[in-house]
Amino acid sequence: MNPLFNFILFTLLVSLKAHAAESDLDRSLSYSIVDTGVTTFYSNTSVISKPSQGEAFFGQDAQYQSNKPSYTANNDGTVTDNVTGLVWQQDMGDKMSFEEATRRVSELNLAGHHDWRIPSIKELYSLIQFSGMVKGQKAIEPFIDTHYFNQPLGNRRLREREIDAQTWSSTQYSGRTMRNDETVFGVNFVDGRIKGYPKYNPRTRKPNKMYFRFVRGNKAYGKNRFIDNGQGTIVDTATGLMWQQFDSKKGMNWKEALNYAETLTLGGHDDWRLPNAKELQSIVDYKRSLQATHSAAIDPLFETSEVKDPEGQRQYPYFWTNTTHQDGRNPYNSAVYIVFGEALGRMHGRLMDVHGAGSQRSDPKSGIKADYPQYFGPQGDLRAVYNFARCVRSVK
Repeated sequence: MNPLFNFILFTLLVSLKAHAAESDLDRSLSYSIVDTGVTTFYSNTSVISKPSQGEAFFGQDAQYQSNKPSYTANNDGTVTDNVTGLVWQQDMGDKMSFEEATRRVSELNLAGHHDWRIPSIKELYSLIQFSGMVKGQKAIEPFIDTHYFNQPLGNRRLREREIDAQTWSSTQYSGRTMRNDETVFGVNFVDGRIKGYPKYNPRTRKPNKMYFRFVRGNKAYGKNRFIDNGQGTIVDTATGLMWQQFDSKKGMNWKEALNYAETLTLGGHDDWRLPNAKELQSIVDYKRSLQATHSAAIDPLFETSEVKDPEGQRQYPYFWTNTTHQDGRNPYNSAVYIVFGEALGRMHGRLMDVHGAGSQRSDPKSGIKADYPQYFGPQGDLRAVYNFARCVRSVK
């Protein structure tokens, strides 16, 4: 076949794919990402004035705002999220085991409705707000809008820390954490993280108990509709976001990652940016993991670099977001990342998956590469300052 004809045919097919993706976006979005609520600008160590394009730290979370959080209190024990269309239980009650929550929600009659469910991790994460702040184990400002939702703290009388108030989702990890523990993902709205938590106490084998916030409505929420444009880009017609199909192929600190995204030209577009925490979490595929599918926790349409863990084993990178996470003695020096491989930690002298693929954690924005990896906290979380980037742009 004539090479010129082949080229023309290929160009036409690419154009038709892109047009189809944009046509799909004409439908109302089923998976609208609620903004993180961040309005402040940060350097590696402090609050700064709004940077201009081309300046250091341009492209961070507060630079790009959309879908401002909007809730309606229904005065019947429920709250409607006006962005997502999800209706939430306002008060969570007491902690429950996963089995207890499954029974409770099947019997629940709240506000005249019987179709309540345990939210998926993507539904639950839609409620997080990164205007929150924590200092280690001490709660300062919850990572959820407490004008609408109750958010208890850990019970000090039961020797719990203030941050021991995690909310479980329905999403169970496709692998195992710690010492072969069955694991359920939850959001901690007191310390601003996603982690996988063991379903059963590893010592007593009794069911662990967490909080649950039940939900109803918009069953399409959290379900991606990816289209490969054939130009190194992928559109999610559910969220209205276009993604870089490949990643940065190298690790970098937070400032470098912001600049990498802001200077990227790809698929005929130059308005790429580093995604915020909620945008990046939206493309995690929680059915996939290194343990279950021998892959990164992302749709196979995307390509993800392989790296080596500190012991030289095959692994997938952590990925920076443009969102600052306010925690620690200096609340401005850490940024959020999403784990697409295993969320590693060192416990009892062993390197292991302590929180699961799809976790959201945070680490220092900068540091001397030779000083890392480091390990931190009760699960010995692996700290990584040089993380990868996958860029995004808004299509609608």
